[in-house]
Amino acid sequence: MSEPINPSSVKKRLPIPAPVVGMLMMAIASLAFSIMHTAIKHVGADMHAFEIAFFRVVFGFVALAPIFLRQGITPLRTTKVKLFAWRGVFNGAAMLMFFYGLTITPLATVAALGFTAPIFATLLATVVLGEAVRLRRMTAIAIGFLGALVILRPGVIEVGLGPLLVLGSSVVWACALMMIKILTRTESSVTITAYASIFLAPICLVAAFPHWTWPNLEQLSWLFAIGIVGTIAQTAMNQALKLGDASVVLPVDFSKLIWASILGWLIFSELPDVWTYVGGAMIFGSATYIGIRESRLKKQGVLPEGQPSTPVGRNPPPKTGHG
Repeated sequence: MSEPINPSSVKKRLPIPAPVVGMLMMAIASLAFSIMHTAIKHVGADMHAFEIAFFRVVFGFVALAPIFLRQGITPLRTTKVKLFAWRGVFNGAAMLMFFYGLTITPLATVAALGFTAPIFATLLATVVLGEAVRLRRMTAIAIGFLGALVILRPGVIEVGLGPLLVLGSSVVWACALMMIKILTRTESSVTITAYASIFLAPICLVAAFPHWTWPNLEQLSWLFAIGIVGTIAQTAMNQALKLGDASVVLPVDFSKLIWASILGWLIFSELPDVWTYVGGAMIFGSATYIGIRESRLKKQGVLPEGQPSTPVGRNPPPKTGHG
């Protein structure tokens, strides 16, 4: 894995401003996440989602091998094993729910509902971390929830299991985010990522065991690609948030809904209705405002520094944390 990009060094080396590079990295992350989700849905036609999640964790852990070869077991030294374990339980539940929901839900709907994670995280932060959420952010939270209702339209159309699982995974992932925020106060990003894989692997394996079928060579190639593309997506997302201000890079993340619509139509013949885009825009606008507001409050010292509540994938990458 390459070394983290230093924003100031990027400004010196590149002829274009670092925020522009950040926007490009966010665009790459959005496309990579969409490709990964498409691959999961494709493989999910012949393999259970829980098994796909297990291999996603395994191949994601392989990406950390260069770090352990260089640093040894140093990243594993911690006094917070119990908190890491609980984080693994919540992260694992969110990942399993998301992967299963993804295999039975249109890609555009998954992308739109996936934007709800930072909204739930902000709401939980008021209870778990005691963060003050005033009128503007509460209004954004309310708009985000309305957006989810626009997509699901309970009472108007039948709400399927898939969208409910995706939405539920955002709630559980938000709980994991609270633990990640606490861990970032004392633990390195490499330690957080390593323990995520350590606890996620057995959790996903236990869930996958009743549905286990050995993947053939073609499926194994897809699973490996899912792990690699997922790592690229998470790394690009992290670097985007480092290189550019939230107000600059977060709006680009909306392209995830566009890519999901295109890939869903081309590969699975999925045609999302207009309400998916309306609700998705409401959720995304709400989540983006919350992300920008949190970024400004942290700069002002009102909120503590820590892992952002922006959707950075279901398995957070090293800081250079429903992916």
